[in-house]
Amino acid sequence: MKGFAAMADEHSPAREAAAAAAVELVEEGSVIGLGSGRAVWRVVELIAGMDVRAVVASERTRAAAEKAGIEVVELDGSVRPVLALDGADEVDRALRLIKGGGGALLREKIVVSASERFVVVAEAAKKVERLGEGFRLPVEVVRFAWEDTARRLGALLPAPELRSEGDEPYLTDEGHYILDCPLPEGSDPDALDVDLRRVPGVVEHGLFVGLAERALLGTPDGGLEVLRAREMKP
Repeated sequence: MKGFAAMADEHSPAREAAAAAAVELVEEGSVIGLGSGRAVWRVVELIAGMDVRAVVASERTRAAAEKAGIEVVELDGSVRPVLALDGADEVDRALRLIKGGGGALLREKIVVSASERFVVVAEAAKKVERLGEGFRLPVEVVRFAWEDTARRLGALLPAPELRSEGDEPYLTDEGHYILDCPLPEGSDPDALDVDLRRVPGVVEHGLFVGLAERALLGTPDGGLEVLRAREMKP
């Protein structure tokens, strides 16, 4: 948990503002979903001591929640989080996201989809005019025949690159590989959201489209910018 401690100790007015705004949405006695990212881990610290339980989307977030004394529960079919809080690598003005920089995109999308509401907690620097400006799109794939999956992905996204960790391929918490793909200018995220799911071997992808109801974006001066969806998720 050394990495988490180091990130938590690094002060950021933008992160503090986003996390503080997110805490105001957390209700005592509720079950919430927690994704990953520095702002989310700061939320975990701030809600320590509250009467909440949490479904977590990564092992790093599980460790952070347990350290804060928050009871972790499983998505066993009987639990539905009332609110999911998660970060983003990029967010555009239509509240479409790229996620997966930390490798937890599959679990994060499961938690978000299981929750009644989803709110993004991030720094304003994550806002972009178009997705893919500074971040590749992660696509999680099964290890079997991954090279051929990458070949077929190439018809939708150019030059998929296997994510590595040192000299070995990076493994997600579910034991899959991740292919990081450039998102060219002019790409249609809404269409890609559908098309990528049709590629055999693809488990999930890092486009989160039509899922967030709002984004709480902290600014460098400690202020807050709020992006809202035109239509709230039911």
